[in-house]
Amino acid sequence: MNRWRFVFEKRWFAYLGVAIVFAIACVLLSNWQLDRRGEREDEIARVAKNFDATPVQIDQALPSESAFNINDRWLPVTMHGRYEEDKQILVRNRPYDGSPGYEILTPLRLDNGKVFLVNRGWVPQGNNAERPDHVPAPPSGEVTVVARLKASEDTIRGRGAPTGQLATVNLPEAEAILKERIYTGAYGLLDTEDPAPSEQRPAAVKKPDPDEGPHLSYAFQWILFALMGFTFLGWAVREEYRRVNSDDPAEKVRAAKRAAKRASKLTDADVEDAEVEDVRIHAER
Repeated sequence: MNRWRFVFEKRWFAYLGVAIVFAIACVLLSNWQLDRRGEREDEIARVAKNFDATPVQIDQALPSESAFNINDRWLPVTMHGRYEEDKQILVRNRPYDGSPGYEILTPLRLDNGKVFLVNRGWVPQGNNAERPDHVPAPPSGEVTVVARLKASEDTIRGRGAPTGQLATVNLPEAEAILKERIYTGAYGLLDTEDPAPSEQRPAAVKKPDPDEGPHLSYAFQWILFALMGFTFLGWAVREEYRRVNSDDPAEKVRAAKRAAKRASKLTDADVEDAEVEDVRIHAER
């Protein structure tokens, strides 16, 4: 037992503490990845359920301007009103198939007077980086619109936009730009318009890919890292034991066996390299 006395030194308790803290951090990160996977699974289920569902009236899905149920994301809603083209808002830095551009938020004034923002789609960045070269006009007059619901986005610290534009689809900020009350619980990704516009509409949002992402594999990797921390600690204890007890007869026998085992695995090339190295060392002396 005395041969293991060194493991009771303070430094080994410190090493053990580091390994435990590292393992706890890895477990927390693994759980975080599992939570993200769960969120992704929930979103995939919402897309499967809602994306191609029969449209419902907007008042049924959004009983008030601030209401929104996360389970209604991607749900198509139908509404009737008039677009207010002169009040369109550009959302900048929105990529589409790897290209930079803008999304177009067009206010739709409903028959009851309420204003709902419709994201009519994406247009590419123009020659002027501050705005697109052209924004296709929405249908004029009375229009029936079907759009899929999305929640207001958070602002991103450090990301700004020129006056009258948005850095994200943040509905309270859009309300401030329009200077009137609008639906702030959700906006709509355009699906169809009746009548159709006179020119090709902006590029439509694509159906999300049902991909869970790498979260599960990352979760397993963090658990593996936690185990590797304890494995490394065990290796360090073993090496210290061999060093501290190098004069012990039993340890000398085990060391000789290990050396013989390593030697048996050497190839002819390894032996030749060792002989060359010995010659070089003796020559330098």
